[in-house]
Amino acid sequence: MKPYHLYLKKLGFAVLTVSAFAWTGVSAEIELTPHNLGIGGPGPNTFDGTAELCVFCHTPHGGDTSADVPLWNRVLAAPGTYTTYSTASSSSVDGEVAPVGSVSIACLSCHDGSQAMNVVINQPGSDGYNVAGAPMTGIWSGNDRPQGVADIGVDLTNDHPIGIQYGGGGIDLTNLVGPMNDPDFNDPANDIINGTRVWWVDSEVDPVTGVRTPDNARQKTDMQLYSRNEASVPGGLQPFVECGSCHDPHVNTQTFLRVQNDGSAVCLACHNK
Repeated sequence: MKPYHLYLKKLGFAVLTVSAFAWTGVSAEIELTPHNLGIGGPGPNTFDGTAELCVFCHTPHGGDTSADVPLWNRVLAAPGTYTTYSTASSSSVDGEVAPVGSVSIACLSCHDGSQAMNVVINQPGSDGYNVAGAPMTGIWSGNDRPQGVADIGVDLTNDHPIGIQYGGGGIDLTNLVGPMNDPDFNDPANDIINGTRVWWVDSEVDPVTGVRTPDNARQKTDMQLYSRNEASVPGGLQPFVECGSCHDPHVNTQTFLRVQNDGSAVCLACHNK
């Protein structure tokens, strides 16, 4: 019988190997995007204080839990910080707009331009934890904040609505059917995944005819919807449109779109025009 410590050593190596294999494709893709802000990143803004890829957004310990975002390594603003699209008084908006939250508030913790991109809660290494957030030591090549349209700011009235009910709301959540309040939207699909009902809009289109061909199976290239149960929004637990509906921050595509926007494919995945 082998000594127990050798067994644990081999087990640990096996787990590490499987973990590394599972993440290889994801990290390699992020490495090629402007979201790789560390040493050697390909974007216009890079930071020489770390070669880590994930630390600018995520931490395995001590993340901000004030919103439903995964292990977030940046301080999140109060939802009331932002002016939402609903204040634009557009006659085409027929869905209820919730305060900024969900995954969108995580995106805005960088893209509202209020704090440098190297300000994090839990820095690489030991003794770098600061619940209020603090800048990592290092020098930027380029700018320390997003530039151009990527610097969204806190006034969201000139951006696509986020925190808005998909299709104007109205989905029957008991029978999981429409009609939605706005017929100018394609019907969303839904399923139970890990014990939670999730919603999305299929983006599949026949390459020859250009006709939508939904397959009712959620994929990263579909438009993701996010369930929110906001006391301030009538209609209960409805699917909402958020930043992550159209953008996947982990993929190497132009402006991180879930699908290429040839022929307005991103828009037409949801909007029935």
